[in-house]
Amino acid sequence: MTNIFLRAKHWQLFLLMIGIPLLSKIYMYARIWMFESYSTPEMVTDDMGFTQVLDEKFIQFGWFPAIMLLFSLLVFGWLWSLAIGLQKWVPTDVKMKTLRFKVFFFIPFIDILFIINYMTGIFMFNGTAFLMYLGIIDPVMIPLHLFSIFCIFHTLYFAAKTLKTVEFKRKVGLGDFIGEFFLLWFYFVGVWIIQPRVNQLYEKNKTITH
Repeated sequence: MTNIFLRAKHWQLFLLMIGIPLLSKIYMYARIWMFESYSTPEMVTDDMGFTQVLDEKFIQFGWFPAIMLLFSLLVFGWLWSLAIGLQKWVPTDVKMKTLRFKVFFFIPFIDILFIINYMTGIFMFNGTAFLMYLGIIDPVMIPLHLFSIFCIFHTLYFAAKTLKTVEFKRKVGLGDFIGEFFLLWFYFVGVWIIQPRVNQLYEKNKTITH
């Protein structure tokens, strides 16, 4: 799987990471606009109309988590491929803490599940029940979300460091890869600069592992 990301062209990754989620959001908002434009207050008093309203709300709610998961899998899949897929070409005398990276890498996905669960609470509960829901979830969710942000920055840091280590074939310091860190942070621009370099590294070094 990592080789697919390493071989992919910059424009392909851009379309996957930006194009598909963007088009999905446009479709979702267009559907919401059309539904709200053609719905009437009388619909909620009609059994069939009320059922249609509920069905549409469930579709609208379910669409956003799907986009969120797709976007996360694509972006983090690319970062994983940089951080782990390039490890086979890291010089043997350079030790990188891949285990810590892997642990921190999956924390944001747990946070995403909490966010989706949180959204479910907003949609499904109301009044006192929702306040009780917040009282149970928030003490867990807020610290997890803050730690998740740290883990995301660590993922960017480790991926940028791995890339530069493979390029320089030596141990690198923060000053060597700070530019790559920001390019990965602002991936919608960075993918056009980073990925061609990754393609070159893959073509240059793939014979080493064959």
